[in-house]
Amino acid sequence: MAWVCWTLRTWGQVCRRDCGILGHRFTIYAQQRIGFRRAPKKNEARRPESENDAKTYQSSMSQPVPEPVLHTTSMSFKRLFKPFLFTVGFTGCAFGSSAIWQYESLRSRVQSYFDELQADWMEKLRPQKERDFRKQVNQWWNSLSEGQRTVTGIIAANVVVFCFWRVPGIQRTMIRYFMSNPSSGTLCTPMLLSTFSHFSFLHMMANMYVLWSFSSSIVSLLGREQFLAVYLSAGVISTFVSYFCKIATGRSGPSLGASGAIMTVLAAVCTKMPEAQLAIILLPMFTFTAGNEVKAA
Repeated sequence: MAWVCWTLRTWGQVCRRDCGILGHRFTIYAQQRIGFRRAPKKNEARRPESENDAKTYQSSMSQPVPEPVLHTTSMSFKRLFKPFLFTVGFTGCAFGSSAIWQYESLRSRVQSYFDELQADWMEKLRPQKERDFRKQVNQWWNSLSEGQRTVTGIIAANVVVFCFWRVPGIQRTMIRYFMSNPSSGTLCTPMLLSTFSHFSFLHMMANMYVLWSFSSSIVSLLGREQFLAVYLSAGVISTFVSYFCKIATGRSGPSLGASGAIMTVLAAVCTKMPEAQLAIILLPMFTFTAGNEVKAA
C-alpha cells in the first residue's frame, strides 16, 4: 500500500508539472498569434478598398502631374475701345490746337514784319564778317521753303528714333512704345510714336524723301499748322485701321513707320493738284500725273 501511494503521488506531481508547461507554452503561442499578423506574400499586391484610398495611396507615392492646358490667344474687338477714344480725342485736339496756333502765328507775322525791317536797317550799319558760320547757316535756313523748314523737324525726329533702335539697353522700351501691336499691353501711346519709328534705313530714307518732295506743296495748300495736324492725325488713324484689320483677320504682329501719314499727305496733294507731274524714286524717267496716281491707288 505504501508503494502504491508513493506511485500515485509521484504520478500526480509529474502530471501537474506537464500541465503547467503546456499551459505556459499555450499562453506564449496565443500571445504570438495576437501580437503579430501574417505578412503578405511577395507576389500579392495590396489593393485599396475604395477610390478615396486609391487616390491617397497614389498621392503619397508620387506627385500628381497636371494635364496640359492649351491657351489660345484670341483678340476681341473690345480692345479697340481705348484706341478709338484716343484716335477721336487726339484728332480733335490736333485740329483745335492747329486752329489756335494758326491764329496766333498770323497775328505775330504782322509784328515780325516791322521787326525785320528794323533788323535789316541795323544789319546794313553793322560791319560784315567774312567767315561767319552762323550767318551761313541762317542763309541756308532762310533759303528753304516754309514746307521744307517744317518737315526738317519731323525728319530729325525720325533719325533720332532710328538711332535709338541701335542701342541694346533700351530695346524693350522701344518695342513697347515705338511699335504698334494690338496684342500688346500698351495700345494708345504707340499709335503716335510709331509714326516716327523706322527700323530699316532704306524704309526711313524712302519715306523721308517723299515727305521732303511734297512738303512745299502741302504746306502751301494747308499751312504749317494744319499740315502738322493732318500729318499726326493721319499717323494715329492709320494705326487704328491697322489694329482693326489685324483683329478682324486674327493676326497679330508689330508695325511701325510713317507710311500711313505720308500716303495721306500724298493723297491730299494729288487731289488738290491733279495735273502735277510725279515720278518713281528709282525710275525718274517715267512720269505720270497726280490724278492718274490717285485713280491707280
